[in-house]
Amino acid sequence: MSQHATPSFDASKFKEAVIYICSKSEGDPRFGSVKLNKIMFYADFRAYTELGAAITWATYRHLSEGPAPKEMLPCRSELESDQALKMETRSYFNRLQQRPVALRPADIDVFTGREVAILDGAIDHLRGRDASEATDMSHREWGWKLTNENEDIPYALAWLSPDPLTEEQISVGEQLAQGLQS
Repeated sequence: MSQHATPSFDASKFKEAVIYICSKSEGDPRFGSVKLNKIMFYADFRAYTELGAAITWATYRHLSEGPAPKEMLPCRSELESDQALKMETRSYFNRLQQRPVALRPADIDVFTGREVAILDGAIDHLRGRDASEATDMSHREWGWKLTNENEDIPYALAWLSPDPLTEEQISVGEQLAQGLQS
């Protein structure tokens, strides 16, 4: 991709990321649709700061339950039609949980090793947390704080964090800034 090309959504990587996350979260009783949305958000936005490009370039919207990719429902429907994913409704305490379940292994060849590591990191980041906790965490993100209901969350907001930047993130940011100046 050239420095000035507009990034475009990669549906095949998005679908494989969904399958990968669902497979890796199979043993997590707290995993459901809301948590899947947050894992996707954290992975894409982390990749943007660490690699200079998102994994899927999904468009994340500010929703009341936190960031969610607008492409999720159509891609999920396609995965269900292809019999790669099914949705289960489970009782989780006093609520119903919509749980996506992978029906096949993910094709991880569509990802780089770094992208897989970022996906794993996002899964680990939310491991042990339920949907409410994942939502609360996402509400502390600047991308969610600085946008309004139903607005797109710009990837550039991933740079805003209360945590100090790593040397690698500074380097990627400088490279992105140079591309904007030329």
